[in-house]
Amino acid sequence: MTPMSDATTTDLYEVTMAMSYLREGITSPATFSLFVRNLPPERGFLVAAGLESALDYLAGFHVGPEDVDAFASALHRPPGDLEPLLGLTFTGQVRAVPEGRIVFAGEPLLEVTAPLPQAQLVETYVLNRLSHQTAIASKAARCVLAAAGHPVVDFSLRRTHGPQAGFQAARLGAMAGFAGTSNVAAATAEGIPAVGTMAHSFVEAFSSEEDAFRAFARCHPGPVTLLVDTYDTEEGVRVAARVLRDLDRGPGSAVRLDSGDLGDLAVRARSILDDGGLPDVRIVASGGLDEYAVDDLVHSGAPIDTYAVGTRVGVSADAPYLDSAYKLVEFDGRPVMKLSSAKVTAPGRKQVFRRPGCADEIALADEQPPDDGVPLLETVMRNGRRTGRRPTLDECRERLAADLGELPPAARRIRAPVAPRATTSERLSALTVRVRQGIEDRMAAASARQAPERAPSGSHRSVPR
Repeated sequence: MTPMSDATTTDLYEVTMAMSYLREGITSPATFSLFVRNLPPERGFLVAAGLESALDYLAGFHVGPEDVDAFASALHRPPGDLEPLLGLTFTGQVRAVPEGRIVFAGEPLLEVTAPLPQAQLVETYVLNRLSHQTAIASKAARCVLAAAGHPVVDFSLRRTHGPQAGFQAARLGAMAGFAGTSNVAAATAEGIPAVGTMAHSFVEAFSSEEDAFRAFARCHPGPVTLLVDTYDTEEGVRVAARVLRDLDRGPGSAVRLDSGDLGDLAVRARSILDDGGLPDVRIVASGGLDEYAVDDLVHSGAPIDTYAVGTRVGVSADAPYLDSAYKLVEFDGRPVMKLSSAKVTAPGRKQVFRRPGCADEIALADEQPPDDGVPLLETVMRNGRRTGRRPTLDECRERLAADLGELPPAARRIRAPVAPRATTSERLSALTVRVRQGIEDRMAAASARQAPERAPSGSHRSVPR
């Protein structure tokens, strides 16, 4: 049996709406804007990510017979009822912020313009890709800032929410500037340095730490990293120092601290290594680290050379989701908006102009940039096909490093950051007012027409007493 495609990775209501649009012949171009309403607490910025995998999905989007069968089964209807969806592909345009760029609340990360059924049906998958990866990339970038020049490596695979999420975490960490990953698949596919040491189980399998360390060193020529906290950490460092010295394996090697008071233990380990004539042996710290713990350790002056971050970063533990949305902003050339309380959207296709210091302005897509501003959204897909080559990981990394350098100091802070807020252009503000007024006028007129119908015949207005 031919498997279902990724077209079925969607919410059911996308299918029901797309069906209705097609049956009613409502297929004019629609523009949906994907943005984050508000940044999570303790975030001074976000890093746009997930675009490349979203474009892969859109370029290969096709509703086949097996997908139609799956939709019909979910709706408890005969497959013939879903016939309008068969053969549907994505033929639209995508404008987006390239991966690695810094973005803020309210700014579109991506805008899709396509026949309404297509643009509607791809919502869930695209929103998932950008929301998850933007959250992880933003967390990883903060770790790099906190490390203040010390290498950071990714140890998150075993705790991420699935292998695919672990792969993404490794790639996004590398984009943020991580020095390596423990994830062999990601390292191989993305050209990221693979890093790893040993587990406590390796040490426990031998009769002594020294036997374990010597066996490990015999198997792996060159620099090695020895895990020293299986039993007594300070004694473990002494044993590691003796083995490394005896085997003349000091330069490039390291000891790894994985538990306890990492700052205090790093000071003691550094003293033992230096006294043992091993100043070139580095100290790697791991165990529940994220940007907050790394920031504390760096500011305390702990002699830690490399930080290995895992669970808390791979799942973005303090902010595991984004308040993201994918909203219709234009249909058949008509700007539209939502007026729901706390979820108002701005109408029309948009552009974001970045000025020095990340002083961003959200404008309409056809506006000209100010003299000191550059547009963030680029056309990356036209007629359902990419408009250019896929950027390399190095290019994304350089893009992010440049944007981080432009961030105001208050936005770069690990604790209590202050995020810049984008302003709105005069034209966009005026359009918002006109569209809102038009909606309110139509609602008032409709209400007035219905008022006589609601009143019972022969009724009289009550007179207050």
